[in-house]
Amino acid sequence: MMDRLRSPRTAPQQPLRPFARDPRRWEEEWSRALLAGRVCTPCTGTCEPALVHERTGWGWLTWTVPCDGTLPDLPRQIGVLTPGATLPQRLALRWLTRHPAHRIALTATSTASLRFSTVLVGIISLFAALSALSHGLPADVVLPAMLLAPLLAEALPDRLDDRAREHARIVEEEAACQYLQRLAALHTNIVQTAADSDRYELRRSAEIGQNLLWDAADLLQNEDTRSVWTRLIDRERLMVQLADQVAQTVERTHAEPPTAEACQPCAGEGPLGPLPPGFEPAARPTPSPNTNTSPPEGYRPMPQSQPEDAARTTDVYLLFAHEPYYTCDGTQEINTTLVAAASLLHPQVQQPDGARIHDRLTQRRNPGEIIPLSTLTHELDGGADWPAVGDWEKVTTDLVQLVHARECDALSLGLPEIARALICAGPHSHVRAFDAAAGEFIAHGPNDRAAVLAEVDRFLAVLVAEQDFWPGDGLLPPHFHQA
Repeated sequence: MMDRLRSPRTAPQQPLRPFARDPRRWEEEWSRALLAGRVCTPCTGTCEPALVHERTGWGWLTWTVPCDGTLPDLPRQIGVLTPGATLPQRLALRWLTRHPAHRIALTATSTASLRFSTVLVGIISLFAALSALSHGLPADVVLPAMLLAPLLAEALPDRLDDRAREHARIVEEEAACQYLQRLAALHTNIVQTAADSDRYELRRSAEIGQNLLWDAADLLQNEDTRSVWTRLIDRERLMVQLADQVAQTVERTHAEPPTAEACQPCAGEGPLGPLPPGFEPAARPTPSPNTNTSPPEGYRPMPQSQPEDAARTTDVYLLFAHEPYYTCDGTQEINTTLVAAASLLHPQVQQPDGARIHDRLTQRRNPGEIIPLSTLTHELDGGADWPAVGDWEKVTTDLVQLVHARECDALSLGLPEIARALICAGPHSHVRAFDAAAGEFIAHGPNDRAAVLAEVDRFLAVLVAEQDFWPGDGLLPPHFHQA
């Protein structure tokens, strides 16, 4: 069941224009190209157009300089830098966006040419060779060096270009540039918003946007636009959703006065870190007036209406999302895993963290129930109490390694994006997705999350009907915390 979202949507983003934040820079570049005679006139269609590279935090745009000084509507080339680029990789970006090399034609009728730097190195090497020979150096050493120097000057830049392109995805086809220009406009707005704020959610949104932009550029560079249009629409939908989430975060920041709770862990942080864009923070459980005011060390127990041992159910399952990996044939993506609760007691899982999470997982459950890790986060005061229980990230990483090593049984799933997002959300959260065809947002809520869990339960029932899940060997004794 899907409910229509009634929250305001992000306004349509204007396409990128050259040096939008510094218009004088474009005027300077146009004047420089005009003075250098690099601007082609309309009557001559044979010369190479003058190009201007605009470097950005995520890559670059290459613009053609029109002869009339107007702003171009579409970049000639768009390059996207790899996410989390290091300093050498950013230097590679500057290398790729350097001024084009001046070339000297060998003859008036031939298309063959040499770089100006090659000719210059050749002249210098000639004089250096003559000087070396006059000082008595052997010719069999001097002459090969003299010939090798200009060859290196001609070939080395091309080799460096190839190495630099490994850290960038470059798009030049017109339809591909039009798509990536829209995506880059949304991401640029996100990056600028994050740069003006110290909120972690905004910085994280900028990182996610960079990954989306990189994925889209990778598709456009290696595939035909028509063959990957469905995947491109998915990425644009996610970027629009991300931009909308950033806009709403900024609105809430301006509307709400800072409080002491602002320093507490955000309720919108799910079991895998900050929730993906479009998530509403899960409502924290309302504390009961009978809650124990002196909790045992390391826990903040939930209200108990019956003895602890009677409320314990060990026959449950843990469902958690993780970094995607692929099966042996490389076709099926695995992004979510389900294991028996007892696998948390495996000695290869970080302890006592695994045993403490097992303790929380088995409190007041129904036999055979599937518990997403996000449900535990919701119960642990929206994630605020995770440090007192254990390092869920290290535990889930160990569980995935355990599954890889076939040391326990597991149900490995490749959930669709919305289904996986719902699993990562709390039980009362909503996930918003932008429907490009309808031009509106769709809200997926608790009912949709329950439907995903029911589907997983149907898969599990088939497996359990044949044989119970094997949690592994040499399990540690459970660490049931007494109330």
